[in-house]
Amino acid sequence: MQMPFCWDRRCPAQAPENHIAIRGTVVVSCHFGLSVPGKSTTLRLFSSTQIDHNTGKGRLSMEAPLRGGKKTNHGPGKTSTMTYQVTLFVDVEFGTPGAVVVKNGLKNDQFFLRYVHLELAEDRSIHFECNSWVYPYKKTNSDRVFFINTSYLPDKTPAALQLLREEELRSLRGNGRGERKDWERIYDYDYYNDLGNPDKEDRIRPVLGGTTTHPYPRRCRTGRALFKKDGVTETRKHMINLDFYIPPDERFNPTKLAEVLTLAVQAVTHFVIPESRALFQGTINSFKSFDQLRRDLYSKPQQPAVEGVVMDRLKTSVPSQKTYKQVSKMVKETPVKFPIPQVIEHDREAWRTDEEFAREMLAGLNPVVIKRLDVFPPVSSGGKKSSITAAHIEGQLEGRTVEKAIEQNRLYILDHHDYLMPYLRRINTLGVCIYASRTLLFLKDDSTLKPVVIELSLPNDGGGDDEMSRIFLPASDGIDGHLWQLAKAHVSVNDSGYHQLISHWLFTHAAVEPFIIATKRQLSAMHPVSKLLEPHFKDNMQINTLARSILLSAGGILETTMYPGKYAVEMSSAIYSQWRFTEQSLPKELIKRGVASKDPSGAVTLHIEDYPYAVDGLDVWRAIERWVQSYCAHFYHSDAAVAGDRELQAWWDDVRLVGHGDRQHDPACWLELDTAARLAETLSTLVWIASALHAAVNFGQYGYAGFMPNRPTRCRRFVPQPGSPEMAQLEADPERFFLEMVPDRFTTTLGLALIEVLSNHTSDELYLGQRATSSWTDDGKVLQLLDGFREELRRVEKRVAERNRDPRLKNRRGPAKVPYTLLFPDVGNVGGKEKGITGKGIPNSVSI
Repeated sequence: MQMPFCWDRRCPAQAPENHIAIRGTVVVSCHFGLSVPGKSTTLRLFSSTQIDHNTGKGRLSMEAPLRGGKKTNHGPGKTSTMTYQVTLFVDVEFGTPGAVVVKNGLKNDQFFLRYVHLELAEDRSIHFECNSWVYPYKKTNSDRVFFINTSYLPDKTPAALQLLREEELRSLRGNGRGERKDWERIYDYDYYNDLGNPDKEDRIRPVLGGTTTHPYPRRCRTGRALFKKDGVTETRKHMINLDFYIPPDERFNPTKLAEVLTLAVQAVTHFVIPESRALFQGTINSFKSFDQLRRDLYSKPQQPAVEGVVMDRLKTSVPSQKTYKQVSKMVKETPVKFPIPQVIEHDREAWRTDEEFAREMLAGLNPVVIKRLDVFPPVSSGGKKSSITAAHIEGQLEGRTVEKAIEQNRLYILDHHDYLMPYLRRINTLGVCIYASRTLLFLKDDSTLKPVVIELSLPNDGGGDDEMSRIFLPASDGIDGHLWQLAKAHVSVNDSGYHQLISHWLFTHAAVEPFIIATKRQLSAMHPVSKLLEPHFKDNMQINTLARSILLSAGGILETTMYPGKYAVEMSSAIYSQWRFTEQSLPKELIKRGVASKDPSGAVTLHIEDYPYAVDGLDVWRAIERWVQSYCAHFYHSDAAVAGDRELQAWWDDVRLVGHGDRQHDPACWLELDTAARLAETLSTLVWIASALHAAVNFGQYGYAGFMPNRPTRCRRFVPQPGSPEMAQLEADPERFFLEMVPDRFTTTLGLALIEVLSNHTSDELYLGQRATSSWTDDGKVLQLLDGFREELRRVEKRVAERNRDPRLKNRRGPAKVPYTLLFPDVGNVGGKEKGITGKGIPNSVSI
């Protein structure tokens, strides 16, 4: 906490009578053509120790104009900035500054304020970390207030700052009415009512959230207005739309915005090259061979790319004519290629093996679905038994019966059956051929998994709940070997859809957004919990808004590339109806899936010892948990302090009753936030989801799914029946049949362009344990705790590296020789030293 001090009376500025001067530094971003403050922009200070009894707030200093800025560079990336030296005059009884007030005097332009730093007497200073857009007073009719970097619980707030604290929160909540303007800082909840277009029959989509039929997390209201005819659907000018409202503090900073746009242009260019080549070769629909696929996607073309049909198709998929022209120019001048994905970098054929197929369930891009099998045969939620029998698998259990294998925790299942069956009839009317699947796997003595059977199921043609199922057993030769490869591809399609829509989008991106909104609405920027969570919320809302506009929208990229098509988000709503926050911490999530259990001491024991995601994840989880526990203990000295924190309790009510309000009636979904232990568990879980969980399911996308045959996203043909013409085609040319079954060229290249962007680390990335500046808090003890967290993460890095070098741990690399580094924290990667598709590093937030 800041203590009173004596002002520096040696300041050379001429102070008015009974006033003294404070010197300050103001830093504003000025790159990429950003506006900088004009001479009419001013600063004032609020005292945190002396109250103006006429207003009930802290005393105010005189206004100080910003003049004479000099060009500078700041931060690890040496961002272009403008630095101003300012002198503020305060009366001699002013006391200690607690807030700075900024008034933008420009007529139309906003500027990006990085920080304000005040130099005080006796080598002391006060820091205001801003990193925010400041809009003209002419538009906002209010000044911007930034608080000191000291953390205060509500009942510990200095009296001079109390009203300012409350006013700031009220302004951020808004009144729930009116159209949103660019300059407004309002955090309001809304349903997912902006994915469809009610004026076009083929673009109508259900509103998600607010009903028992379609429950969903809330999003931040971002629309300009609402359609009047139905009162629920948010307007958008175009289905691909970047002209949306988002609270200014949630927008990409200028550096991030420029880099994301560059990545997008690069990815779209990569998309155009193979499509252009297809025009030359007359092979628009399908790849004819794996060699052609590798050559067309990952090798540089001999001739320049062409416009025409491909560019016309692309024109409707980019946000603006300016972007389209930039892409077109880039394609003509610098033809490029997709990078070679890790999964085929060292061995082109390893992806085909059963070992790699199974290993990716433990160490691939979706290692969060596999479960221990505890009932045989598997039973659906409706009570219907699987068609898999003991005779199908007992010959593959190394001398064990099914019962003994279950007793010894040796049988596991990748289950994409129950959630999918209710949608299959509708999905398969969309021009795709999709099964529901169950894959059983046996845990061998070396801790690797062996797939022993695949069941592919369809609804019965006669309607009702009856199913038609086919059983496929492992084989490597002849027609049975070809059928087994096709069955594995269908399983991968199921898993790809679940990964992108559920593991990635729903359980990280969408689940976190209500917490961001609630934090801004209910927790002051001075609240220690707000300061703890702030880096874990960075850029999430901007990314989610872009996703709704470009990826999730009706006819968007996910509907185009993923098998559920227009039923994708509706299906994710059905899965959300079973989501529980109390099950999202890594230990509880592993125990729920049966892949771990608690021993008598309370420690988590894995049933699959070489489970890279779980092993590394538990190390990271424990580091997060210790950091959060120590942080909470520093501010909350009793359970009563947690229960009595009015802002914290309002935040938790906002999350449970509004943000995730559709899950409020499940008593097992939420903890009561009434003890320090429960607060630490809640915050640890939230940090885990936003950082490590997202890293595990996002940054491996290109490494594994960048080679489409390994992770196809939809199928165009079913597995052929014996004696059918399709079976004859398979026998005649199994490679061509496979490629005609999985996504076509256009879908493949569009999907690769997407995951190339998603898999990139940007240069402004802040990794777990990092902060943008050490001035985020003035609390030395907290900074020591953060140093300890970083040291623990460095120890985690050493253990990850050691495991990857251990030849006994076969799942760490597998046949494809891809080391598991997705949960390697990468604490030393500062200032974008390593960026791009690295396949490692845990960013603080769901930032891309």
